[in-house]
Amino acid sequence: MTDPHIDQEPDEHLRYRRYLKLLEEVTETDEIQLVTTVLRDQDETMAESAVNHHLGRRAAQLLTDPAFTTWAQALATAITDRPFLTRRLHEWTLLRTIALDEPWTAQDLTTASDWFQRTASSSQFITSHHALSLLAEQGRTRRVRNTANRRLNQPKQPR
Repeated sequence: MTDPHIDQEPDEHLRYRRYLKLLEEVTETDEIQLVTTVLRDQDETMAESAVNHHLGRRAAQLLTDPAFTTWAQALATAITDRPFLTRRLHEWTLLRTIALDEPWTAQDLTTASDWFQRTASSSQFITSHHALSLLAEQGRTRRVRNTANRRLNQPKQPR
């Protein structure tokens, strides 16, 4: 026995893929509204995962772009009650800060998540000798320390 309304409702995997597609195609004007809509999905974990995927894609695109700050501030309002997403946006903002050689502290780097340390140690945007040295010495995992060490010891590439 099946209910036609239930049978027509896509499962969380289909909704996730649909959300990713919509988020990839959304205009800047409609982006925050769509994020808010996705986060209202009954499956909170799936919804946050879709928004996190989008957040990472957009943050990487905008990382050194002046538009990043306005985008991050707008997104912060949509995710304010989502601790994981808020932390991830904060970490992308820290990554931007380091990439642009703006002020940051060693504690910012050493207390950041494993994800952040992995991303920072391998990001082409992070060229700060100080940041890479800290990660090489105090990175939380062997992978982070090795990646940072390797980057520190690479010969400088001409631009």
